[in-house]
Amino acid sequence: MSKRILVSSIVGTLALGTVAVGGFAIASAATELAVENASARYVAPSDSGAGSLTFTADVSDDSGVRGLKVIAWPASSKLEPTEADMRHVESATCESTSDETARCTYKLKVTKAEAAEAAKGTWYISVLATAEDGDTKFVSRAATFDIAR
Repeated sequence: MSKRILVSSIVGTLALGTVAVGGFAIASAATELAVENASARYVAPSDSGAGSLTFTADVSDDSGVRGLKVIAWPASSKLEPTEADMRHVESATCESTSDETARCTYKLKVTKAEAAEAAKGTWYISVLATAEDGDTKFVSRAATFDIAR
């Protein structure tokens, strides 16, 4: 094999490799569905009015955000919801902050009667995010909060 053919083959292979790597970099630039900055705030009801549970999270995906399902459950219950369970729970309200991101908020009014019956101690919030392209992301413990004993 002549040196000229060998050099041409190496240059051709390098050029193809560069195109392949460049294509891979572009393909991997797509963002994966993510749930970030999740927080929960529980306010106990008082004599002057109902309490509340508010959960907020930023959800993002390169295709956009379709929605976020939310459920709160007491740690003492050992419930551990699954992704399949989450398809049948309430939805948060999601407001777009960009083409790829939404701020999702779930608000629940808590009466004195409900608070009296609720398990005391640590509670978890599980979420199921859905992107516009159909991708889903299940987070079993997206946030925690406590109900005073």
